[in-house]
Amino acid sequence: PPAAPHLPAMTHATTKIAHLPGRAVLAVTGEDRATYLQGLVSNDMDQLAPGSALWTGLLTPQGKYLADFFVIADPDHERLLIDIDAGQAEMVAARLTRFKLRSKVAIAAIDLPVHVAWQGDPSLGAINARDTRLPDAGWRLIGGALANAGADEWTTHRLALGLPDAADMEPDKTLLLEAGFDELSGVSWTKGCYMGQELTARTRYRGLLKRRLVPVMVEGPLPPRGTPVLAEGADIGTIRTGQGVRALATIRLEALDKPLTCGEATLRPDLPSWMRLPETTPGGKAPAG
Repeated sequence: PPAAPHLPAMTHATTKIAHLPGRAVLAVTGEDRATYLQGLVSNDMDQLAPGSALWTGLLTPQGKYLADFFVIADPDHERLLIDIDAGQAEMVAARLTRFKLRSKVAIAAIDLPVHVAWQGDPSLGAINARDTRLPDAGWRLIGGALANAGADEWTTHRLALGLPDAADMEPDKTLLLEAGFDELSGVSWTKGCYMGQELTARTRYRGLLKRRLVPVMVEGPLPPRGTPVLAEGADIGTIRTGQGVRALATIRLEALDKPLTCGEATLRPDLPSWMRLPETTPGGKAPAG
């Protein structure tokens, strides 16, 4: 279907709306669409309701990260919309199609733009869904919207919140709990089996995490993505997305209280209030429950 027409930008003077050109949309249709996804992704599709966007992960059978995306209900068209990084869309569509077997579902790319809104409520013209990760994460918008902010402004906002994106995780390497999927409501501990569940559960219940994706403040030239992070000369992680003086970096937990360097810059962990770390970790908080 064609992209929806442009719509009024705001219902509140401070609302920011940015077009995210690096995102794509997949539509999952058919009567088995929800139960089909339920057996493949980390979040609970039974909790999906119109007006909210569930963030979820797709894993390898061994429990390593493959992709992450938002699932949004579109009841007017009897479909689920997947808001996903454009670089992952073709791979995810092919993988979902491969596993459908006799399920009555179809997966196809559709030509709709993705916007994000924060600092207020968006207009109701596009398909609106609140980002359930954090209250300040705002809204996901599928369809037409009139942007009044740039994608770089959204990147600055999400980095300040410590929210990960696809570019911050490493396929076939990252564990969901390393990237905050637990604290950010991206994984369900009460649903049935899904691909990669065993390692995800074992990581949680046995306390096997050795590294985390954490926000850092950058003092000096911003290093390129993938630059090693060093502590006392030892390689203890890599920097991921960065912009201005903020970045996300994957860092071994035992190194969080050590002086960190990356390229010609110094890094200082800036842990958000939502992040839970083991009590033995410097600056850590006891996990809930």
